[in-house]
Amino acid sequence: MTAPAPADRPPFAVRGWHVAAGVVAFFALVVGVDTSFLVIAYRTHPGQVEAKPYETGLIYNTELGRLRAQDALGWRAGVKATPTGLEVLLEDRDGAPLSGLNVSAVLQRPATEQGRAEVRLTQTGPGRYKAAGPRSGAWDVRISARDGGERAFIAERRLTWP
Repeated sequence: MTAPAPADRPPFAVRGWHVAAGVVAFFALVVGVDTSFLVIAYRTHPGQVEAKPYETGLIYNTELGRLRAQDALGWRAGVKATPTGLEVLLEDRDGAPLSGLNVSAVLQRPATEQGRAEVRLTQTGPGRYKAAGPRSGAWDVRISARDGGERAFIAERRLTWP
């Protein structure tokens, strides 16, 4: 038995509708990828805009370096609001009091800079520093302590006076 002869098929030819379908498919792919990127960017944007992002990044890196040096120093601060003012207890890594430091504090309201005050704390005992001037309400306190050399320590707390 002999096999029937194959039917002669015309060779494949690119027609106009092939080109149109290819162009439409290409641009549909481009629009889909762009849409995906826009959605991802919109969902991950924190909403913060800096006027000078590079300089802000440098300041942030400097602050991270300061925090690493402060952690290596091992100093700790206990801060409390007393009826007579502000009291700070400074200790080293082993819990020994730190004496002879220059300690200052900046007090400011959490929502405004009105009433902002910078006070100098005086040593009243081993590692214990106080500043007079009772305040009422909530205050953000930034304690700065320095010894005679290069070592510095900064602690930030929110305190509430009655």
